[in-house]
Order: sequence, then structure tokens, then C-alpha cells
Amino acid sequence: MAEFTSDVTVEDIAVRDTNVSSAVDEPVRAMILDMLAEAEHSVADIDAELAERGYDRTRNTVRHHVNELRDAGLVEVARLEERNGATTKYYRANTIVLSYALPEDARADVAGMADAIAPEVADLVGTLESEHGETIDRIVGEMAPCEHCRNQKYRTYLLSTVFRRAFVAGVVRRDDEE
Repeated sequence: MAEFTSDVTVEDIAVRDTNVSSAVDEPVRAMILDMLAEAEHSVADIDAELAERGYDRTRNTVRHHVNELRDAGLVEVARLEERNGATTKYYRANTIVLSYALPEDARADVAGMADAIAPEVADLVGTLESEHGETIDRIVGEMAPCEHCRNQKYRTYLLSTVFRRAFVAGVVRRDDEE
């Protein structure tokens, strides 16, 4: 029998936060989240914009979808507006969900860029672990539900979460400066 072997290396991390994925599995929720990443909207505003896009839902259904996104921690109430004795909530996304695929011919370019910054990222991980190691260990310990799950990639998930959030903060800061 012929044997085929190949050196396979880990090239990427696909993060699947169960709270996030269940909240955005519904396509209309992903659309709402995208709308709220651009601007504050009330449920009525969201309902009207969805109708313009051809999604005819009841306002209660839209409210339910917004509440699901809020419960998952993806959107927050940005402000309240009092008018004629009623209070309207305006929501804003605090998370952006990216659902894209890189072009196949971009793999080499992406790999080159990743290789170029990998030493700096390794230094950042080292700094993060030396300055916050106890906190990292505590959080990772809280994530593991049992002794048998200790071999899961909780540390990798936590570090990637820290880096993703730092990345977003850095991009926002850079955009504000431009």
C-alpha cells in the first residue's frame, strides 16, 4: 500500500465564539449588525432600512433580532431619546463580524506579510505573558470546564481575542487621527 504524507502546519486561527456565531447565524441579524456598525439606529430605523433592502419583517421580529444581538454582547444601547412621553432606544454595534474570503492568489502575499511581522508578534506575546501572565492563567483556568479539557487551545483563543480587540482599537485610533 502506498503511503502519502505531508507536512501540515497551522497557518491561521478561525475564531468561533459560540455566543457570536449563534447570534449572527440568522442572516438578517448579520445585516442588522452591519447596519449598526455604521450608525446608531432605533428598531423603527432598522425596520425601515430592512424593508428598503427587501426584507419584510414585523417590527416585533426586528426587535427580537436586535435583542438577540444585544444579549450576545454585540450591540448596546447608544442613547435614549424622549419624545411625546415615549422613550426610543438607539442601538450601536460594538463588534464587527467579517465574513469574507481572501482571493486564492493572495495566499503568498498574505503569508509574506505574516512572516514579516511574526517576530514582532512573538515579542508582543512574550511581553503580554510576562506582564499579565497571572491574569491570563486565571482566565484560561476559568474557561476550561474540566480537567480533561485542559489540552484545548484556551490560551490561544484568549491571546487572539486580546490581539483582535487591540487591532480594532488601533485601527479606530488610526482612522480618528487621519
